Amino acid sequence: MINNIHETLQALHDAIIVERECAKALDIEGLQEATLHKENLLQQLNIQEELAPQERQLVETIRFENRRNAYLLWTALNWIRESMEFFGRKSVPDSYNPTGTLVTGKNGGHLLSGRA
Repeated sequence: MINNIHETLQALHDAIIVERECAKALDIEGLQEATLHKENLLQQLNIQEELAPQERQLVETIRFENRRNAYLLWTALNWIRESMEFFGRKSVPDSYNPTGTLVTGKNGGHLLSGRA
């Protein structure tokens, strides 16, 4: 059982590393496969007894690497949101006609919406 736990933990660590590499390479299919593999490994883990120091160290490494991946993905999501917000802003400022009436410029965001 101990050997099985260590092997599963090592496979989980490897899956987390693969997940990060796929995210960095923008390999969405590989990222999804790695995430599913990681979820399956987590479901297989059934730790009921005290872990050996070597396994505890591996668990800490897995926790650190998983948080690192989560931060990478969270940062990428925020960057995408900021980019969409930037492209969604108006590109032409408001102006006034000779009678003093506000003339709004053409709204931005056409790049993302597909409209011309």
